[in-house]
Amino acid sequence: MEPLYAQVEAALARRIADDLQPGDRLPSESELMTVFGVSRITVRRAVANLATRGLVDVIQGRGSFVATPRIEQSLRTVNGFVEDMTAAGLEATARLVTNETIAAPHDVADALRLEAGTPVTFIERIRLAAGRPVSFDVTYLPTDVGTAIARDDLERQPIFTLLEEKYDLPLVEADYRLQAVAAPERIADALQVAVGDPVMRVERTSRTADERPIDHEVLHYRGDAVSFATRLDRSLPG
Repeated sequence: MEPLYAQVEAALARRIADDLQPGDRLPSESELMTVFGVSRITVRRAVANLATRGLVDVIQGRGSFVATPRIEQSLRTVNGFVEDMTAAGLEATARLVTNETIAAPHDVADALRLEAGTPVTFIERIRLAAGRPVSFDVTYLPTDVGTAIARDDLERQPIFTLLEEKYDLPLVEADYRLQAVAAPERIADALQVAVGDPVMRVERTSRTADERPIDHEVLHYRGDAVSFATRLDRSLPG
């Protein structure tokens, strides 16, 4: 026979799958003890296992809640946020934070093949999936394109779509760098996580068919919201 904690875990997992929605609160420890006739330590172990499996989020002082499934993003194609969320069956929205022209810092200028200090369009947005903050996006564009894009509705229109469909600048490839970092205060506030929580930092520079770098982004994703997937070929020595 399975241990009691495993039985409680299995019963709760079935309830999550059949009856509950992301964000729904699980019964309290005391309620679960009564329902299953088990000890507090048994309940805690069952819930901890569910958290390890990514099925629940345990929030200190508030309780346990059904977790939102992780969104899987492919590292094999150049996709925008809306495309990834649509593929996951989630509604994508955005909140515009900043939209202005600034002098390009050295790293941005290098990425866009500009002189340092050249004016660039600087856009910051909070990206949401099903109403949940998932990513804080910073975008830099050369002003010959960015000035026009800055006048578009950036809370409703994805920049990739604007570039390709409105301004006839199809994106064909991108350089991509991914690393885990601790969330600084501003990013944590935007993503509604604690300062120091793990977030995934993505630096991406997308290029057009003539190999012009047109869009440089620094993206921060909630570490508990997204997983990245790719397929690698092994090059064997000859």
